Amino acid sequence: MTTQQTEFTFDELVMDHDFAEPLIANGVRCHGGFDEDGTYVSPRTRFRAPAIEAWEEHRIEQAGTPPLEIPLETWPASFPNVEQSKFLIRNGAPDQTISSLTRIGTVEGFGAMMRYLPLPDMQKIFADDITGTATEHIRKGLFEAHARDEAGWEDEAGHNLMWFAARDIAFDNPVTEDQTAMMLDRMGIPRPGGAMPDFEKLRAAAIANRVLPNDIDFDFESMLTRMIGLLFIEISAFHSFTWAEAVLADTELCAGEGEAARIISYVRQDETPHVAYLRVALSEMRDRTWVGASGTTYDGAEMIGKLWDRALEESRFLKRSEILKLTVREIEHSLDGRADRDDLLDEFYSLGTVQRLEDGSFVEQLRTGETVEVPA
Repeated sequence: MTTQQTEFTFDELVMDHDFAEPLIANGVRCHGGFDEDGTYVSPRTRFRAPAIEAWEEHRIEQAGTPPLEIPLETWPASFPNVEQSKFLIRNGAPDQTISSLTRIGTVEGFGAMMRYLPLPDMQKIFADDITGTATEHIRKGLFEAHARDEAGWEDEAGHNLMWFAARDIAFDNPVTEDQTAMMLDRMGIPRPGGAMPDFEKLRAAAIANRVLPNDIDFDFESMLTRMIGLLFIEISAFHSFTWAEAVLADTELCAGEGEAARIISYVRQDETPHVAYLRVALSEMRDRTWVGASGTTYDGAEMIGKLWDRALEESRFLKRSEILKLTVREIEHSLDGRADRDDLLDEFYSLGTVQRLEDGSFVEQLRTGETVEVPA
C-alpha cells in the first residue's frame, strides 16, 4: 500500500520550487527558473509532480490496470517537417514558420479558459470514494495550475509568451501587432479581445451531440471531452516541440545562437505534468463505476471509451484536415508573387510525406507506414 501523500491543498498544487535564478526570455520574466546547478525547473511542480506519481501508484494498487495511453508514433508528424521548414527559410520564405510559432503561442493562451469550465460534484458521479485521487484534485488546483502554465500568472509569462519570445529571438522580432492580427485572421483564429462566442448556442449544440446517457451530468461529460481533447493536443504537441527545437536550433538559419530552441525545450518540459495528470485522472475514471442521476450504474471503461474514440477520430483526421489546409495557405501566401513559386512548392512537397491532390484533399503517409486520405 502506498505510503506517499495523496491529498494536497490548492496552494500546494500551484507552489513553485525555490529558484536560484528566474527564466528571462527576450527580456520577459517567465515562469519557472533554474536551480543552483543551472538546470531548468518547471513551475508549480514542488508538490504537483510528486502528487501525480503518488496518485498513479495508488490507482495501480486499487485497479491494477495500465494507464490510458496513445503511442506517439501513431500520431501524424509535424507539417511541414523539419527539412521542409528549413527549405522554406533557406529560400527566403520564413513566414510559414513564423505563423506556426504565432499560432501555437496564441492557442496556448487559450489554456486560461480551463479555469472557467463548470465542474460538477464528481464524488456524486462515482460509486466509490475518490479521496486521494487526481480526480478529486481537478477542482482543487490541477486545472488552475494547468491554466497558469499555459497563459501565465500575475507578472510571470506562460507558454503563450514563451513561444512568441522564441519566435522573436529566432527571426529578429519579425511581426508587429497588425501583422499578428492578419496572420490570426488568415488562420481562422479569433483575436484576443474579440467578440465572445455565443456560449448558450455552443452548449445547445454540444448537448444535441452528446454521446453519454442523459442521466450522466452534462457538465461532467463536457469536462471529460475537454480533458481528452487536451490530452490528445498535449501528446501531438510533442511533435511540434521536436519540429520547433530542430528548426530553431539551426544557427545558420535562425538568430539567437540556439536560445529560441532552449526556450521551447523548457515549454516541452513544462507540458510533461499536463499529460501525466490528465492520463492518471482519466484512467481513474475509466476504472470506476459511475452512477447516473436515476441511480443507474455504468461501466467507466465503456463511458470513457465512447468519448475517447470520438475525440481520437476528430483529432487525428478531422482536425488534421483543418491544420493541413491552413498551413498550406500560409505556405502559398509566403510565396505569392515569386516567379519560382511552383518550382519551390514542388521541391517542398518532395521533402515530406504529405501530398496535396487537385481536389484540395491530402494523402499522408503515417509513421506506421499506413497511407491515409485526409479530406478537404
